[in-house]
Amino acid sequence: MPTLTDARALYDLPLNTLIFKAQQVHQANQDPAGVQLCTLKSIKTGACPEDCAYCPQSVHNNTGLESEALMETQAILVDARKAKAGGATRFCMGAAWRRVNDGKQFDSVLNTVSGVKELGLEVCCTLGMVSEAQAGRLKQAGCDVYNHNLDTSREHYSKIITTRTYDDRLQTLSNVRKAGLEVCSGGIIGMGETEDDRLKMLVELAQLDPQPDSVPINALVAVEGTPLAGRKFVDTIEFVRTIAVARILMPKAMVRLSAGRANMNDETQALCYLAGANSIFLGEKLLTTGNPDIEEDMNLMKRLGLHPMHPDEARRIHRGEIAPAAAQPAAWPNVAEFAAANATEESCDQGGCGCK
Repeated sequence: MPTLTDARALYDLPLNTLIFKAQQVHQANQDPAGVQLCTLKSIKTGACPEDCAYCPQSVHNNTGLESEALMETQAILVDARKAKAGGATRFCMGAAWRRVNDGKQFDSVLNTVSGVKELGLEVCCTLGMVSEAQAGRLKQAGCDVYNHNLDTSREHYSKIITTRTYDDRLQTLSNVRKAGLEVCSGGIIGMGETEDDRLKMLVELAQLDPQPDSVPINALVAVEGTPLAGRKFVDTIEFVRTIAVARILMPKAMVRLSAGRANMNDETQALCYLAGANSIFLGEKLLTTGNPDIEEDMNLMKRLGLHPMHPDEARRIHRGEIAPAAAQPAAWPNVAEFAAANATEESCDQGGCGCK
């Protein structure tokens, strides 16, 4: 099992050596040029009782965000279809809850999960703490993946969150895994933590057995009204080093370049891909914060010689059914169709087509 000493030895390598080692691991275990395209949708926004210092959805933070009730299934399916038209193969749904409670709302989410699955998309949910039985119901409904981030190291955690413990998070990950769901878990860089805090978080994830299937690495987006407002955006080289260490410690995981990309130029994102990132979120928002335009993402991928990944490609590589280098590109998304779909949504909001 990797240790903090192992992670520190990697992190401190000359950057070119670190990236070289990360690429060796990446090429041996992943589609060398494949990028998994996901979309993240907030299906219940704001009024969360947790006090996460980074989050604009917390009731403890005065960010001016208007809370929204749980969306109806049909409205979410409209967004899922748009995501698929835009090239996403995984549709992730987030609800600002502390924990999942059995009842009408959870039943609605289960119905939505089944509907999204029927569209041919991988389904991921992030709904807060969940029991093994509830995770089993999600699995039965068609959910593939459950996201529950550790956020930071155990030592730094209490400076960011006090309403839920670190062990609560680990218990949820255990419940999800026992239910047969894939695990998506990562953290946020730039919240005032030390380099060791970042590495301890990665080691904690790498020591899970089995390791997470997906590891989102977020750069803090400092939102006005949160306790972390005003924090300087994370240093590019430090962020790239973190991506590279994540890739080396967790060879089979999808390392997702997540929040903060709207603050990164093309060169920074290119370095992240080079360091082993192979998954991104598409769409104008990640829950409540901004995200790059889909056309910008597609143009950058083409310039770098990268391609969209087939929905089940990562699983087939991990099962040994195909070699990483033998993976075939998925079709490029129809950006014009995606833009047209979003334009239709705008006209709906204006009462133009009567579909809502």
